[in-house]
Amino acid sequence: MGHGGDVIAELTSDHREVDALFARIEQSVPEDAERKRLADRLTIELVRHSVAEEQYLYPAVRRHLADGDALADKEIADHLRVEELLKALEGVDAGNPDFNHLIVKLRTEVYAHVKDEEGCVFTELRAACPQADLEDLGEKVRTAKKIAPTRPHPGAPLTPPGNKLLAPGAGLVDRARDFVTGRGK
Repeated sequence: MGHGGDVIAELTSDHREVDALFARIEQSVPEDAERKRLADRLTIELVRHSVAEEQYLYPAVRRHLADGDALADKEIADHLRVEELLKALEGVDAGNPDFNHLIVKLRTEVYAHVKDEEGCVFTELRAACPQADLEDLGEKVRTAKKIAPTRPHPGAPLTPPGNKLLAPGAGLVDRARDFVTGRGK
Protein backbone atom coordinates (compact mmCIF):
# COMPACT_ATOMS: atom_id res chain seq x y z
CA MET A 1 0.00 0.00 0.00
CA GLY A 2 2.85 2.43 0.73
CA HIS A 3 5.95 2.09 -1.41
CA GLY A 4 7.87 5.31 -0.89
CA GLY A 5 9.26 7.91 -3.24
CA ASP A 6 7.60 10.75 -5.04
CA VAL A 7 3.98 10.57 -6.17
CA ILE A 8 4.86 9.13 -9.56
CA ALA A 9 7.02 6.35 -8.08
CA GLU A 10 4.35 5.58 -5.48
CA LEU A 11 1.52 5.33 -7.98
CA THR A 12 3.61 3.41 -10.52
CA SER A 13 4.41 0.85 -7.80
CA ASP A 14 0.68 0.57 -7.11
CA HIS A 15 0.12 -0.12 -10.81
CA ARG A 16 2.62 -3.00 -10.75
CA GLU A 17 0.95 -4.40 -7.61
CA VAL A 18 -2.41 -4.35 -9.41
CA ASP A 19 -0.83 -6.05 -12.45
CA ALA A 20 0.40 -8.83 -10.17
CA LEU A 21 -3.05 -9.27 -8.61
CA PHE A 22 -4.68 -9.55 -12.04
CA ALA A 23 -2.09 -12.19 -13.00
CA ARG A 24 -2.78 -14.17 -9.83
CA ILE A 25 -6.54 -14.05 -10.46
CA GLU A 26 -6.07 -15.20 -14.04
CA GLN A 27 -3.81 -18.08 -12.94
CA SER A 28 -6.14 -19.26 -10.19
CA VAL A 29 -8.62 -22.09 -10.62
CA PRO A 30 -12.15 -21.02 -11.60
CA GLU A 31 -14.66 -21.39 -8.78
CA ASP A 32 -11.83 -21.43 -6.21
CA ALA A 33 -12.53 -19.26 -3.15
CA GLU A 34 -9.00 -17.88 -3.57
CA ARG A 35 -10.15 -16.05 -6.72
CA LYS A 36 -12.75 -14.12 -4.73
CA ARG A 37 -10.19 -13.33 -2.02
CA LEU A 38 -7.80 -12.03 -4.69
CA ALA A 39 -10.60 -10.00 -6.30
CA ASP A 40 -11.37 -8.47 -2.89
CA ARG A 41 -7.68 -7.60 -2.45
CA LEU A 42 -7.65 -6.08 -5.96
CA THR A 43 -10.74 -4.04 -5.14
CA ILE A 44 -9.20 -2.74 -1.92
CA GLU A 45 -6.01 -1.68 -3.70
CA LEU A 46 -7.80 -0.08 -6.66
CA VAL A 47 -10.21 1.87 -4.46
CA ARG A 48 -7.46 3.18 -2.16
CA HIS A 49 -5.30 4.10 -5.13
CA SER A 50 -8.14 5.89 -6.94
CA VAL A 51 -9.20 7.86 -3.87
CA ALA A 52 -5.63 9.05 -3.29
CA GLU A 53 -5.24 10.08 -6.94
CA GLU A 54 -8.53 11.96 -6.87
CA GLN A 55 -7.57 13.79 -3.68
CA TYR A 56 -4.00 14.75 -4.59
CA LEU A 57 -2.75 13.76 -8.05
CA TYR A 58 -5.52 15.23 -10.16
CA PRO A 59 -5.63 18.58 -8.37
CA ALA A 60 -1.86 18.81 -9.04
CA VAL A 61 -2.48 17.90 -12.69
CA ARG A 62 -5.05 20.71 -12.89
CA ARG A 63 -2.59 23.20 -11.31
CA HIS A 64 0.59 22.30 -13.19
CA LEU A 65 -0.43 21.21 -16.70
CA ALA A 66 -1.75 23.46 -19.45
CA ASP A 67 -4.42 20.89 -20.38
CA GLY A 68 -4.72 19.72 -16.78
CA ASP A 69 -8.48 20.14 -16.41
CA ALA A 70 -9.21 17.97 -19.45
CA LEU A 71 -6.64 15.34 -18.41
CA ALA A 72 -7.93 15.18 -14.83
CA ASP A 73 -11.55 14.99 -15.98
CA LYS A 74 -10.72 12.10 -18.33
CA GLU A 75 -8.84 10.18 -15.62
CA ILE A 76 -11.66 10.71 -13.11
CA ALA A 77 -14.16 9.41 -15.68
CA ASP A 78 -11.93 6.31 -16.04
CA HIS A 79 -12.06 5.86 -12.26
CA LEU A 80 -15.85 6.00 -12.25
CA ARG A 81 -16.09 3.22 -14.87
CA VAL A 82 -13.65 1.09 -12.84
CA GLU A 83 -15.54 1.75 -9.63
CA GLU A 84 -18.82 0.69 -11.23
CA LEU A 85 -17.21 -2.57 -12.39
CA LEU A 86 -15.79 -3.13 -8.90
CA LYS A 87 -19.24 -2.59 -7.41
CA ALA A 88 -20.69 -5.18 -9.79
CA LEU A 89 -17.86 -7.61 -9.00
CA GLU A 90 -18.41 -7.20 -5.27
CA GLY A 91 -21.68 -9.15 -5.41
CA VAL A 92 -20.51 -12.00 -7.68
CA ASP A 93 -19.06 -15.31 -6.51
CA ALA A 94 -15.95 -16.66 -8.23
CA GLY A 95 -17.93 -19.59 -9.66
CA ASN A 96 -20.43 -17.33 -11.40
CA PRO A 97 -19.71 -16.92 -15.15
CA ASP A 98 -20.17 -13.16 -14.71
CA PHE A 99 -17.09 -13.14 -12.47
CA ASN A 100 -14.72 -13.87 -15.38
CA HIS A 101 -16.54 -11.42 -17.63
CA LEU A 102 -16.25 -8.65 -15.05
CA ILE A 103 -12.56 -9.41 -14.40
CA VAL A 104 -11.81 -9.14 -18.15
CA LYS A 105 -13.73 -5.84 -18.44
CA LEU A 106 -12.04 -4.52 -15.31
CA ARG A 107 -8.58 -5.51 -16.50
CA THR A 108 -9.21 -3.84 -19.88
CA GLU A 109 -10.33 -0.60 -18.24
CA VAL A 110 -7.52 -0.57 -15.69
CA TYR A 111 -4.78 -1.37 -18.24
CA ALA A 112 -5.98 1.39 -20.58
CA HIS A 113 -6.08 3.86 -17.70
CA VAL A 114 -2.59 2.88 -16.47
CA LYS A 115 -1.13 3.12 -19.98
CA ASP A 116 -2.56 6.61 -20.43
CA GLU A 117 -1.55 7.74 -16.95
CA GLU A 118 2.02 6.45 -17.13
CA GLY A 119 2.54 7.45 -20.78
CA CYS A 120 1.03 10.92 -20.62
CA VAL A 121 0.00 12.27 -17.23
CA PHE A 122 3.05 11.17 -15.26
CA THR A 123 5.48 12.25 -17.98
CA GLU A 124 3.94 15.70 -18.29
CA LEU A 125 3.65 16.15 -14.52
CA ARG A 126 7.29 15.17 -13.98
CA ALA A 127 8.35 17.84 -16.51
CA ALA A 128 6.07 20.56 -15.10
CA CYS A 129 6.11 20.02 -11.33
CA PRO A 130 9.05 20.72 -9.02
CA GLN A 131 10.57 17.57 -7.50
CA ALA A 132 9.90 18.83 -3.97
CA ASP A 133 6.19 19.07 -4.81
CA LEU A 134 6.22 15.55 -6.26
CA GLU A 135 7.84 14.28 -3.03
CA ASP A 136 5.23 16.08 -0.91
CA LEU A 137 2.44 14.62 -3.05
CA GLY A 138 3.92 11.15 -2.56
CA GLU A 139 3.62 11.54 1.21
CA LYS A 140 0.07 12.84 0.92
CA VAL A 141 -0.94 9.95 -1.33
CA ARG A 142 0.53 7.39 1.10
CA THR A 143 -1.37 8.98 3.99
CA ALA A 144 -4.60 9.13 1.99
CA LYS A 145 -4.37 5.43 1.09
CA LYS A 146 -4.14 4.50 4.78
CA ILE A 147 -7.53 6.04 5.58
CA ALA A 148 -9.26 5.65 2.21
CA PRO A 149 -12.33 3.50 1.67
CA THR A 150 -11.70 -0.14 0.75
CA ARG A 151 -14.97 -0.76 -1.06
CA PRO A 152 -16.37 0.90 -4.17
CA HIS A 153 -18.66 3.88 -3.62
CA PRO A 154 -19.52 4.99 -7.17
CA GLY A 155 -21.97 7.64 -5.91
CA ALA A 156 -19.40 9.37 -3.69
CA PRO A 157 -17.81 12.68 -4.74
CA LEU A 158 -14.69 12.20 -6.88
CA THR A 159 -13.21 15.68 -6.52
CA PRO A 160 -12.18 17.97 -3.65
CA PRO A 161 -13.48 19.14 -1.32
CA GLY A 162 -16.26 16.52 -1.13
CA ASN A 163 -13.99 13.53 -1.55
CA LYS A 164 -11.57 14.73 1.12
CA LEU A 165 -14.42 15.27 3.57
CA LEU A 166 -16.29 12.01 3.04
CA ALA A 167 -13.55 9.48 2.23
CA PRO A 168 -12.13 9.13 5.77
CA GLY A 169 -15.58 8.32 7.22
CA ALA A 170 -16.36 5.83 4.45
CA GLY A 171 -12.89 4.36 4.94
CA LEU A 172 -13.49 3.86 8.64
CA VAL A 173 -16.80 2.09 8.01
CA ASP A 174 -15.27 -0.05 5.24
CA ARG A 175 -12.32 -1.10 7.39
CA ALA A 176 -14.69 -2.00 10.25
CA ARG A 177 -16.78 -4.14 7.86
CA ASP A 178 -13.59 -5.74 6.50
CA PHE A 179 -12.42 -6.56 10.02
CA VAL A 180 -15.73 -8.16 10.99
CA THR A 181 -15.99 -10.20 7.78
CA GLY A 182 -12.29 -11.03 7.40
CA ARG A 183 -12.28 -9.44 3.93
CA GLY A 184 -8.84 -8.55 2.60
CA LYS A 185 -6.91 -10.97 4.80
